[in-house]
Formats: sequence, C-alpha cells, structure tokens
Amino acid sequence: MRDAADDRRRRAATSRRSERDAFRPALRLVEGGAAKQSQSRTAAARERARRKVATATPAARIPAARNTRSRQAPRGPAARGNPTRRRVIKRRLPRIGDPHRRLRFATVAMLLIFVVTGGRLIQLQVTDAAAYAADALDQRLVEEVIPGSRGAILDRDGRLLAFSAEARYVFADPTKVEKHEETAELLTPLLGIPASELVDRMMPRTRSDGTDSEFEYLARGVDISVGDAIQELNLPGIHVAYDERREVPGHDLAANIIGFVGTDGEGLYGLEARCEGILKGVDGERRYEKSASGQRIPGGYYREEPAQPGDDLQLTIDSDLQYEVQRILADTVAAKDAEFGAAVVMDSATGEIVALASAPTYDAADPGDYEPEDRIDWATAAVVDPGSSHKALVVGAALEEGVIDADTQLTVAPYTHKGDVRFEDSHYHVERPMSIGGILAHSSNVGTIMLADELGAQTLYDYQLKFGLGSPTAIGMPAEAAGLVQPPENWSGSSYGSIPIGHGVAVTPLQMAAGYSAIANDGVYIQPTLIKGTVDAEGDLSPYQTPQTHRLFSTETAKDLQYLLQGPVAVPDGTGTAARLDDYLVAGKTGTGLLTKDNEYAPGEVANFVGFAPADEPRYTVAVFAYTPGGGGGAVTGEAFGDIMKFTLEHFRVPPSSEAPADITVFP
Repeated sequence: MRDAADDRRRRAATSRRSERDAFRPALRLVEGGAAKQSQSRTAAARERARRKVATATPAARIPAARNTRSRQAPRGPAARGNPTRRRVIKRRLPRIGDPHRRLRFATVAMLLIFVVTGGRLIQLQVTDAAAYAADALDQRLVEEVIPGSRGAILDRDGRLLAFSAEARYVFADPTKVEKHEETAELLTPLLGIPASELVDRMMPRTRSDGTDSEFEYLARGVDISVGDAIQELNLPGIHVAYDERREVPGHDLAANIIGFVGTDGEGLYGLEARCEGILKGVDGERRYEKSASGQRIPGGYYREEPAQPGDDLQLTIDSDLQYEVQRILADTVAAKDAEFGAAVVMDSATGEIVALASAPTYDAADPGDYEPEDRIDWATAAVVDPGSSHKALVVGAALEEGVIDADTQLTVAPYTHKGDVRFEDSHYHVERPMSIGGILAHSSNVGTIMLADELGAQTLYDYQLKFGLGSPTAIGMPAEAAGLVQPPENWSGSSYGSIPIGHGVAVTPLQMAAGYSAIANDGVYIQPTLIKGTVDAEGDLSPYQTPQTHRLFSTETAKDLQYLLQGPVAVPDGTGTAARLDDYLVAGKTGTGLLTKDNEYAPGEVANFVGFAPADEPRYTVAVFAYTPGGGGGAVTGEAFGDIMKFTLEHFRVPPSSEAPADITVFP
C-alpha cells in the first residue's frame, strides 16, 4: 500500500510540474538558438585572435600569452546541461615599463622631494636661522685680549722707579709652521735666540688633553721695531701680538725694595709681588669680524671692553738720597769684607722712610744673573742682636719710670755676675760713680744691668714691646721679620745680664730705626711708612695706610735722652766718635751683636750705629748695620752713619745746629 501511495504522489508531482512548464519547450527552443548563435560568435572571435597572434611579432605575443586569462562563465540552471561556454573577459596586468606608470611614479617622487626640501628650508630660515647665523658669525669672529697696563712704582716726587713699556711678543702655531729650519734662521738674528731652540719650540706637540698645541711662545717683551720686522716676513704660523715689558731705569736703584716681575708680567719679588693686586691691571677684550684674509671687516661686528690699568704705587723713597745711601753702604761692606749691610733713613717726625738700602744688591731689570741672596732686603729681613744700641731703651725706661733722672750718678763696678756669666765693661775702670750720660758714652754693661735690675724684668719687657720690638713694622715688604723678645718667664739667670745690654734679643735694622725715631720725635712712636699711597688713572693719590702711633716716652724723658745720647759722639773717648759731624750735633749709640741664622748664632759679629740729627732739633734718624764674619766692624758703621747723615741733612737743606755740644762727664 505504501508503494501505491508513493506512486500516486509521484504522478501528482509530475502533473503539477507539467502544468508549470507549459511553455518550457518554447524556451528550450529559444535558448537553444541563442546558444548556437553565441557559440558561432565565439568561434569567429577565436579565429580572429589566432590570426592576429599568428601575424604579431614574438615580443608582442609573449606578454599577451602571459597576461591572458580565460575563465569559464558559471552555468545557469537552464544551461547546465548545455556544453556552450560563456563569453571570456580578458584582463591585462600592468607592465613595469609602462610610460604612464613611470610618469606617475616620477611625479610622486618629485613631490616628495619638494616637500622634504621645502620643510628643511623652512626649518633653516625660520626655526634655526638665528642659530646658524650665530654659528657663521662666530666662525668669523676674532677675540683679542687687551692687556691691562701694570701700574708704575714711583718715588716720593713721582719719578719712575719701575714702569711698563709697550712691547711685542712672538709666538708660533706649530700646526701651521712650514719649513722650520728656514723659519728659525730668519728669526734668530731678530730675536737673538739660537735657531735650534726656535726649531724645538715650533715643532708640533700634543697637550695633556690630547689636542695639538696651537700656541707656543718664541719671545716676549721684544721691541716694537722687532715685532714689525717679523710681521713683514709673513712667515706661516708665526704671529706677533701686543705685550708689555717691565722697565727699571735705575737698574739696582732700590732694587731690593722694588723687586721684579716674571715673563708673564706677574710680580715675583719685593713690592712687585706684595702689591700685585694694586699694580696689576684688568685685561679688556676686543671682538671683531674678520675676512678670509684675516683682516677686520669694515662695518662688521665689533665690540670692545676697555682694559683697566693698574694703580701706580708711590713710595716715600727719595731717589737721589737712595742712590747715595746705596753707594756709601756698598763701600762700607767692601771695606770690611762684610757679608751684608743695611741702612735706613727715616723722617723722625713723620715716620716716612726716605732711604732703605741693602748690600749686596742686584739689577732688577735683569735679576736672573744674580744669586738669590742678593735680592734680600736686609734692612727688614736680617734678624740680629742689637747689642749696646739697646741700652738707650733701658736708660729711657729708667727715666720714664722715675728710677733715675738725667743727673743721677751710679756707683758702677768694673764687672758683675748674672747666673753663671760674668759681665764687664769694655772701658776698664775701678768701682766709682758714673753719670747716666757716662754710662751711654762708654757703653757701660754693668751700669745698664744695674738700671735693668731697678726696672724689673716685666717692666723692661713691656718697654721693649712699646719700642716696636718683637713684631713687624708692616711697611709692606713681603719678607719682613718680626724679631724676638723673651717674656720674663722665659728668662734664665744670665738673661738678667744679657737682655738689658742687647743680647738674647732679636731685632731688625728697621725696628731699631723706628724706636730711635720715637726718641727723636719727643717720645711719640710712629709706625714707619714706605708706601705713601696709590695713584689711580685720574692721578688721585689715596693713602696706602694710616700709620699707628703711641707714646713711648714723655716729652721730658725724650728730651733728656736726646741730650744724653750725644755722649757717645761728643765725649772724646766715646764709642761713637766716628759718627761726629762738623756742623750738626749727633745723638746716637753704637752696638755690636750677633747674627741669628737658622735659629742659631752665626760666627762673627753685627756692628751697628743708630742715631738722629740734629740732636738739638731732630729731623732724621739713620741706622746702619753690617755683618762681618771676621768681626771688627764697629768703627766702620759709625763712619757710614756720619756720611749718610751728612748727605741727608744737606740734601734736605736742614740748617746746622745752633747749640753747643752736650757737656757730659763720664766720671763726675
């Protein structure tokens, strides 16, 4: 039954399909005709293509064969059983050598180049224009140092002791020098330097940082004419620039005071070194735009910061007096085979040092040819025992403290003991009364020790400090010594005998001159002055320092000392008769001590004479010291004192003394 039912359903379906496809025979007819027509046209097209390929060149056929693709058209439901193929659409792939494609590619590339270039130009002209312009200008700029001129050193009247003169320096750029030997041969006669040395300086060398040296000095301080001659040679790598040369017209005049500078113009010794900050100028700078030839471009960039010159240093020294004092001192040193000598001349009323000499000395314009010892300023650096010239301080302290007066007489024995040391007088005498003037005239050791005993150690020590001992005078000399005085707690038994007579005390010649000036100045101590002041570019003088003052003795005590100190010179057998002058009264004291060297006493002796004149109206104080390893210089220093004092008084036109010499009796 199931089979019958199925058969009925199939027949029903066939009947319905037949009803729907009532027109299908006509469609098949039409479709069949169309298919035949399409097949006919396709066959004709294929025939034409074969003919075309047959007649084409091989080069034309190959791309066509490669790029031709045929694809069968999908068959629709009505044609699935029909073998007729649908129309084939040919598709040609682009060729690399296609002109149109190349044109498009080139156009795009050019546009990209224009965009990148334009962007970079905009960056250069807008964003980085200022920076690149500055870099370009910087490469054309030249920087030159304008040296600040060093100040001069003048004497009290404004005369030049040392000054800087315009000069030239010559330098080489080793990276640019050509023909070293020939260049050196051309420079040798102009610079006075051996050719071999010049060649060595011009040879290429590497700095410590690994870069090539582009600057090596060949000569400094050469004359302007020499610099001009070298420039005219136009030697590759050789250049000439502005320089200064220190001139010392007096050569050895005040050389121990002035000192000298190095090749770079910096002070190395004396006041040149101590006052470097005053004398040294401040360098300026010049910047300008140069051409390829190295010349300044007119109207180009130019800026200048002017240099500031250093101040001048004006001293209290008198050049004429300084010259004469140096001459006299040199003769004194030579006469006694002394190792060195020193002399100081001070204005007693002002404390100004008008002469400060040392022997030996040197040429400050050419210091390299002298020994280092020749450069020492012995007046401020020598540390010596003052010896008997210290006795004036003891007598003055005794007068000031009321222990004695000018008319006091002491019974003085020929000798005394302190500790285990015997002290005796150089002028033998029995125990007898001696005047205070006589104690100074005969330089009595025993009489002076007696006065010190009455004063006491502490009082004497205090007066030593007030006298200016134990500390530098601070006049500006770089190597000034302080000397040494012992406080009482450091005294031994023998110190009570040695210190009052000037042993066991270390002083400088300048300290003794300053102390005696206080006596001459009616008891007022004035700090010595060597530098009067500084002079700026406008010529205005500014004081270097304000001298410190204090009272050492009362006026009465000072007047008594001025009279009593005539004894050593005026008394016929006084110790200082060699210092006597015909027209002027002289007050002063001889001394013989020891030289302290390397913290111990050196062999020989240091003779000195310190005093002032005119004794009745004191104007100038003079101190002369000479160290003689063989001894025996006492009389010579007295003579040197007399010669220096006479010239000083006459030079400054001091009237002769109007009073009679002091009437002093040693043993009343």
